[in-house]
Amino acid sequence: MFGTAKLSNSVFLGTFVLLLAASAWGQGMQGGGIMAPPANQRPPGLANVGIEQHLSEQIPQNLTFRDESGKTVRLGDYFGKRPMILNLVYYNCPMLCGEVLSGLTSTLRVLRFDLGREFEVITVSFDPRETPQIAAEKKKQYLERYGRKGAEQGWHFLTGQQDAIAALTKSAGFQYEYDAKTNQFAHTTAIMVLTPKGKIAQYYYGVEYAPKDLRLGLIEASQNKIGNLVDQVLLYCYHYDPATGKYGAVIMRVVRLAGLATILLLGAFIAIMFRLDAAHTSGERAK
Repeated sequence: MFGTAKLSNSVFLGTFVLLLAASAWGQGMQGGGIMAPPANQRPPGLANVGIEQHLSEQIPQNLTFRDESGKTVRLGDYFGKRPMILNLVYYNCPMLCGEVLSGLTSTLRVLRFDLGREFEVITVSFDPRETPQIAAEKKKQYLERYGRKGAEQGWHFLTGQQDAIAALTKSAGFQYEYDAKTNQFAHTTAIMVLTPKGKIAQYYYGVEYAPKDLRLGLIEASQNKIGNLVDQVLLYCYHYDPATGKYGAVIMRVVRLAGLATILLLGAFIAIMFRLDAAHTSGERAK
């Protein structure tokens, strides 16, 4: 499953692109009908924004951040126990980051896995100006939405200095740019599933994440240490596609499994019929 896959076209949220296009069109109209750039070219300021997949890349363990309480922590402090979800946002983002956190929270509420027990979430701000106080407010907000006890021990909201942020985003393949005119960051939206050792296992794009895909991703990243027998069957029948960030059915495996199920059912039916016939014969002889 692991490997290095580079996406030639960075994944952008549709609404983000539409808003940028609408803004450029409006400015063009105000400036006397200036032509917008061709559709196959990125707008200025977005040339280096995107996701470069670094599957199986080790997230640096020695990078230091501050958690929502202000305590200095190492990323490695969270490694070694459970699979993790890493998402990179900035807490004062006026648009996409709130959607990412909301979409993630909605998916986590559907999962039968409990945050803090079967997996953990590490949310890191890539804005070095943000503080633990801001992180604490965000943590409180999304834990209330999640609504399960014990989650506060498993969801970590971090802030840090630019050097640590740069090292983390580089290892994750997360590319973004700061726009001084708007005082905002241009960035893509994605979450990453990490193994307990902190290696990148999967990427999921956008602001909504299919619970089935995320559940299978966590199970696979944990090397089947979480989940049940049904999940193992699903993992046999479904395969993660790095290009789409989703699980798709492997038809031949589904056919094989269906064939095996048919043989087992047929064998069970024959065995039952033999037993019924034997019981009937014994009854006739007893008469």
